Amino acid sequence: MKNWDSLDENGVCSSEKDCEDAYKVCQNLDIPFHQVSYVKEYWHEVFTNLLKEYEKGRTPNPDILCNKHIKFNHFYNYAINGLGADAMATGHYARTSQEDEDVFQQSHVAPPPKHVFRDRFEIRNPVRLYQGADRFKDQTFFLSQISQDALRRTVFPLSGLTKDYVKKIAAEAGFQHVLKKKESMGICFIGERKFEDFILEYLEPKPGNFVSIEDGKIMGEHQGWFTLTLGQRARIGGQRDAWFVVDKDITTGEVFVGPTTNHPALFRDTVRTDRFHWITEDPPTELIQTKMMECHFRFIHQMPLIPQGGAKLVKFAYRALASPCGGPGCLQADFGHQLNGVSWLTGYAGGCYKEHDLAGHVSEDA
Repeated sequence: MKNWDSLDENGVCSSEKDCEDAYKVCQNLDIPFHQVSYVKEYWHEVFTNLLKEYEKGRTPNPDILCNKHIKFNHFYNYAINGLGADAMATGHYARTSQEDEDVFQQSHVAPPPKHVFRDRFEIRNPVRLYQGADRFKDQTFFLSQISQDALRRTVFPLSGLTKDYVKKIAAEAGFQHVLKKKESMGICFIGERKFEDFILEYLEPKPGNFVSIEDGKIMGEHQGWFTLTLGQRARIGGQRDAWFVVDKDITTGEVFVGPTTNHPALFRDTVRTDRFHWITEDPPTELIQTKMMECHFRFIHQMPLIPQGGAKLVKFAYRALASPCGGPGCLQADFGHQLNGVSWLTGYAGGCYKEHDLAGHVSEDA
């Protein structure tokens, strides 16, 4: 699956090499190889949205949008309806509640029961998204906006494996060319370039001032508020100490900064959102009945869900959230429960901003 035209960016995304590697694996396993391109769809449904959100002063997550619109929508429909597949398998470190269904746990007998695998997807219980065995590589954060239909017919073969064990299997199978590949980090289409340099190729520079949140002093200049994320370190020339972005005013172009990572201006106790995506039900019964529910919270994909009863327990109604959410990078959040020691995700919201920044809106896809 190809989503970005590498010719536009001088080969920054090594899509051709990735294609060759995938073809070699298919040859080794003696399975068919199919290649599809969603460059146009990615541009219109993911990247264009990305630019619009940056212009509004927000920080979208392209991986979440790509999974929602491309991989678990266009590619999913191609696999199921185009190729006639029973299900789609991906390499995400995650699992679903269907891994525990009786139909999927039947032991192998000769001859095997007919349609056991296919019947699995006819079970009409809501399918939940669970964390996999490798909690450090957990990718449920990036899957938090996919549809119930797509999740029902998706298999995660790596659900019970760790990354180290997967590498061991690959080595034993002779896939040395895959093991030598660098692990994918960050946004693929940006590559090795600085984010500011990349985004300014698509958005007009809008210079403004860095302003101290403490005394209103002008600290320096920036090329556009959309190149900066709340919580990140602001690169201000001539400053010995580190300053961090605490707020942005897109009407004046001013970016407010504060010293140290624990400055009070970096913390929030309220965030508003006008729409949640519920994977299993819309919305949970508890929220409908009481207009309030308790859930777990995190704002970085490798951060564990804060356990129930902790000091940072999140309570929210339809349009309001409350949590001592603070610190650099407080920008995205998963909302989930924990049942019998297993965390499962029910909804997703992006953003951790001041109320006046949101006006009841976090992002168009939150």
